[in-house]
Amino acid sequence: MTRSKRKPPDLADQLRRAITGCGLSLNQLATATRVHKAQLSRFLRAERSLTLTAAAKVCAYLGLRLTDLQTKE
Repeated sequence: MTRSKRKPPDLADQLRRAITGCGLSLNQLATATRVHKAQLSRFLRAERSLTLTAAAKVCAYLGLRLTDLQTKE
């Protein structure tokens, strides 16, 4: 039996889902994280990426953390 190789989840997509599902408006999230609303808006529309600093602020506020996902082959 051959396992299909799956692409690891995209970090940006996961963060977008977390932001849209957090229940806050972009204004509220921007104020809470000190990440500019326009930057968050462009990120959600996939027009630009977030800097690592901005992503870390959003992750910290939402209680998210990066982990090393090991896939078994």
